Amino acid sequence: MTFADFNINPPLLNALDDLGIFEPTTIQEKAFPVIMSGRDMVGIAQTGTGKTIAFLLPTLRQWKYTKEKSPTILVVVPTRELVLQVVEQVEKLTKYMNVRVAGVYGGVNMIQQTPLITAGLDVLVATPGRLLDFALNGTLKLKSVKRFIIDEVDEMLNLGFRPQLIRVIDLLPTKRHNLMFSATITDELKDFIADFFIDPLEIEAARTGTPLENIKQAGIKVPNFNTKINLVEFFLRTNPDFSKVLLFASTKKMADDVYERLEPLFPEEIGVIHSNKSQNFRLEAFRSFNADKLRMLVATDLVARGLDFDDVTHVVNFDMPEVPESYMHRIGRTGRADKKGVALAFITKADAEYRKAIEELRVKKFH
Repeated sequence: MTFADFNINPPLLNALDDLGIFEPTTIQEKAFPVIMSGRDMVGIAQTGTGKTIAFLLPTLRQWKYTKEKSPTILVVVPTRELVLQVVEQVEKLTKYMNVRVAGVYGGVNMIQQTPLITAGLDVLVATPGRLLDFALNGTLKLKSVKRFIIDEVDEMLNLGFRPQLIRVIDLLPTKRHNLMFSATITDELKDFIADFFIDPLEIEAARTGTPLENIKQAGIKVPNFNTKINLVEFFLRTNPDFSKVLLFASTKKMADDVYERLEPLFPEEIGVIHSNKSQNFRLEAFRSFNADKLRMLVATDLVARGLDFDDVTHVVNFDMPEVPESYMHRIGRTGRADKKGVALAFITKADAEYRKAIEELRVKKFH
């Protein structure tokens, strides 16, 4: 099946052609008819499965021109980087359409972002806090929203955004189309869906825990932080294929510690990205890594969540994640589009419980 088989208008098809995208991914194929039907939907899909296009394509297909200044499509995401990524995707898909899109997020003076809203919008992409800032001060009107989309909702609930999401929902029209995308289904998410969605259809691209065939996974037993650093240095020095590496650290401090140890050894080849870094610093690190200007990017789960990185050769779990689903989400950043990838996990004695949970999810043990 190709996108030409879908009920897509020429402007969108031409934009997809320009992007070199011709065949839908599993989540795109499953989501399109459901979203077009107007039924509430929960999509279970990890980053890299094409979920952004999965919700944008049918949404933009059904978009109609209006003189309204208030947005008719609202997309809520957990991080600033993801706001920018979704806005960029909307702009690419609407190359041949007159759709007005903007993104707003915290960490920037509201005065700078206010003109984006007052100029008039069709699609607004926002983080929950900044969305509420504009809605509660009267700058943003949500009365015209017809489609409400929440992406990475499990991560937002993990981060404690449930109160903000509920406040946003309270400001929306009762009659609206709800779409939600998540990498995992948790009990808290089930409760959230039951409270605010109307008989949603759940679709899934690939069940979390499904072994990823293109990814070679290996666990390495290590005693401490210094050994981990020495191993990463060894791989970078001796393995030319270790060329685009995404390294996950458990905390912002750990990410900084790793960066400070490795960057002097590999000047201008290592970057770091986490929520304590300035907006400009984070964006520069993200763009440099995607443009292959950096060989390794050290990241935390929060900032990397939802971001699409191209052609990652290796994922290094410098620290084992406490939530086993996070492991699957991390390693899914490599081995995409029929390419091979490698995922390494550094395992200490203290990680025994996390290792067991991950191995149960993966169905097989580390080798």
